[in-house]
Amino acid sequence: MKYLSKVVAGGVFGLILAGCTGAPITSPHYDSSQYTVVGHSEATATGLMLFGVIPIRQNSRFVRAQNAAIEAKGGDAMINTQVQENWFWAWVLSGYTTKVSGDVIKLKSVQ
Repeated sequence: MKYLSKVVAGGVFGLILAGCTGAPITSPHYDSSQYTVVGHSEATATGLMLFGVIPIRQNSRFVRAQNAAIEAKGGDAMINTQVQENWFWAWVLSGYTTKVSGDVIKLKSVQ
């Protein structure tokens, strides 16, 4: 029984750590000869913290906002990126809205 409680505690701890990971936002460097600027775009994404400890779409909001801004213009990547964040609070949760804006580019095909 003692061994089982250690396994359960380890499993719970592992789930907590796994729930706290997020995807990094990527912004590779491109030479101006590699792309054409499609236009300016912006998008937002919101994540919540329930009871201050349970993340709901919290860790992926930067990537979701960037991808939505790129897809809105039909591009491949974003340059001159700016990130803004607003937050709100309610009794049982906090919300964080991330706005990503910048110039969307279409990469030229290599011939």
